[in-house]
Amino acid sequence: MKTKSYNPFNHLLTRNEITEYLTAAIEDDDPSVFITALGHVITHKGVTATAKDTGLNRESLYKFISGKTKPQWDTVSRLTHSMGVKLTASM
Repeated sequence: MKTKSYNPFNHLLTRNEITEYLTAAIEDDDPSVFITALGHVITHKGVTATAKDTGLNRESLYKFISGKTKPQWDTVSRLTHSMGVKLTASM
């Protein structure tokens, strides 16, 4: 049986749903879950638009999305900032 790639982000319609999706991802013990979720957001927004907004090149973003590279904090920060995502700490 042939399967298709599934991007759950394609089924999120509102800003609140997207926020809940990213919040759940960042709360996971595995940091790669948030990176994957952020990749879904990038794909949905468009790699070219994201590259333009962040100053990152498209090749780097495709590597980020595919999981072929582990991003540095600067990259994650630039991506979240460009999307209006605010990361906060709480205790």
